[in-house]
Amino acid sequence: MQFEDTKTYLNLARSFAGEAQAGMRYQLAARLATQQGYVTLADTIRTLAKNETVHARRFFEELSKRGQKLDNIDLDAGYPFHGGSLEECLRYAAQDERAEHTKIYPDFAAEAEAEGFSDVAALYRLVANVEKRHEMIFNYLYEAYKSGTLFSNESPMLYICSECGYMHTGTKAWDVCPLCKSSQGYVELHLPFEKERI
Repeated sequence: MQFEDTKTYLNLARSFAGEAQAGMRYQLAARLATQQGYVTLADTIRTLAKNETVHARRFFEELSKRGQKLDNIDLDAGYPFHGGSLEECLRYAAQDERAEHTKIYPDFAAEAEAEGFSDVAALYRLVANVEKRHEMIFNYLYEAYKSGTLFSNESPMLYICSECGYMHTGTKAWDVCPLCKSSQGYVELHLPFEKERI
């Protein structure tokens, strides 16, 4: 069987398209965050957008190295098309990431394995693990943004200005940095997995 006749071929093309689109959707969400003064939130979203773009590149590379001359690939697939407010973008992103790591990529990995492409199956499992982390981050950002707790916490924590490095320990970050006068949107975010990095 020719590679172009396999499910894996179409799944790689779908994955490339989906990840490239996710990267762009996240760039647009980051733009909204920047417009609203949430600079470090925008930076976090841009990092996730970059991750999605790299995933797209990896799927494209796998597709390209196996396929013959690929002028056009006809796809019949649905892709998330979410817009709206920043809050909605964060919520939809978490939902989309969940679908990828719980259903889409595990199914694609199983199909690749069944067709004899164990390396592609392994790639799908690696990407699914990252998407699981992305879901956790987007859920955290959504809940914190929605509840107004991006820059506050019940227990004292260290807040750091991403512009000048000023630090303050408390239950809430400053509204305006006392050192460089940057807005609260420049306070570094505390993501849910930070302690795992140690």
